[in-house]
Amino acid sequence: MNLLPAHHRPGSLLPDFTDLWSALTPGLAPMFGSHMLRVEESIDEGHYVVRAEIPGIDPAKDLEVSVHSGLLTIKAERSETAEEKGRSEFSYGAFERTVSLPGGAKDEGIDASYAKGILTVRVPLGKPKEKVTKVDVKSGD
Repeated sequence: MNLLPAHHRPGSLLPDFTDLWSALTPGLAPMFGSHMLRVEESIDEGHYVVRAEIPGIDPAKDLEVSVHSGLLTIKAERSETAEEKGRSEFSYGAFERTVSLPGGAKDEGIDASYAKGILTVRVPLGKPKEKVTKVDVKSGD
C-alpha cells in the first residue's frame, strides 16, 4: 500500500490546517480534535482509497459522501448524549473534508463502507487523460 500526501485544496502547496494545528499545539489537540476529520489516502490494486476516522455516527443518517469536479467530499454530523447518575453531558459537531482525486479517477463504481468507526471510500482508477491544447502565438508587430 502506498501512502499519498493528502491534497485538500486543488493546487495548494500549503499543508492542511489540521496537520499544522496539531504540529504547533500538541497539548491543545484533544480540546479541538473532536471537530477535526483526519484522512489517510493510498493507491491499492487500481483504486484510490480514502479512509477517515469518524467514530460515534450512524452512517445511514449522519454521513454523506459525494464526488464533484474531481473532488471527493466527506460530510458527517455527530450528536451524542451521555447520562450518568443524574448528570448529563452532550457533544456534537459537523465535520467536512474534501480531497482532490488523482488523475484517472472514475466517477462510476465508487464504493464506500463504514465499520468500527472507519469510513473507507474506494475510487476506481483508469489511465489519466492527457489533453494537450496547442496555443497559437500571435506576433505583437
